[in-house]
Amino acid sequence: MGLNKKNFDAVIVVEGKDDTIRLKQFFPGIETIETNGSAVSDKVLAQIKKLSKTRQIIVFTDPDFNGERIRRIVTNAVPNAKQAFITRKEGEPHKKGSLGVEHASKEALTRALGDLHEVETQKSDLTEDAYRNLGLAGGSGSRKLREQVGIKLSVGYGNSKQFYNRLHTFGISLNELRVAVKEAKDGK
Repeated sequence: MGLNKKNFDAVIVVEGKDDTIRLKQFFPGIETIETNGSAVSDKVLAQIKKLSKTRQIIVFTDPDFNGERIRRIVTNAVPNAKQAFITRKEGEPHKKGSLGVEHASKEALTRALGDLHEVETQKSDLTEDAYRNLGLAGGSGSRKLREQVGIKLSVGYGNSKQFYNRLHTFGISLNELRVAVKEAKDGK
């Protein structure tokens, strides 16, 4: 997907000014709306809802607790919002600061905005037993495996329950998950 004003008719929801500055550094035509933290105000939420009537909304928050909270709030208000994710590693600060979009490279931002996810109303065929049997919960290497699989599927990271729910939310099938787990375990 090319990221310029002519063919990127979306508004990107970010947490703050630093995220906007970073995105506009690489993609000058991009439009953002800032939530100014995890307590999304009614005024900002109303603005996002209004924009969603004529523009695509993309939620692109930090890969941390507050980012996930904002993502849930916005997605509940605008169910057809698309989702963009960077990994925790891609969002690590180079010197100091907190984890976030403002630290991601142009390549990471381009990848995330080019691999958007939609909330799927139909659930995937994944079961909790299959999820555990694939090693994504309850094992000593589960956390690391979830992180690797999240990268492969471009769905971000979460604890065991959050990640399982996210796979369902985005309609990831058991087969897709098996392939991603195998690739992660094989180091591909």
